Amino acid sequence: MKILFLNGPNLNLLGTRQPEIYGRDTLASIETSVRERAQALGVSVEFRQTNDEGQLVSWIQEARGTAQAIALNAAAYTHTSIALRDAISAVGVPVVELHLSNIHARESFRHHSMIAPVCRGQISGFGAFSYILALEAAVNVCKTA
Repeated sequence: MKILFLNGPNLNLLGTRQPEIYGRDTLASIETSVRERAQALGVSVEFRQTNDEGQLVSWIQEARGTAQAIALNAAAYTHTSIALRDAISAVGVPVVELHLSNIHARESFRHHSMIAPVCRGQISGFGAFSYILALEAAVNVCKTA
């Protein structure tokens, strides 16, 4: 089983970008933790990050037939991207939406997720541990599908 972790804009700055909101973990350290948990679960993971919306759309489309689930931190595109929503709907690969911060406890424009209605579920507010929870959720979705 392969779980694809896709990360959107500004997540390459984790560890230094607003640590009071996003924590001090880097994306590399989060990836290391997820890989350790994935190994214990007997699944493989692949991590990708881009600041480009179109690249995220392409990666979602490419996941059909290569990944059993996607864990997606679309970052700011969560709240704006109909293109991501359409790609998720089109591919038929289950997607778990994830966020480091609790998007519902932040600015009002972050309360609405364009992608939530087409995702299997949403995890937010647990910092770096949100990624472990997303891994567990994705594995569970695959096992119950």
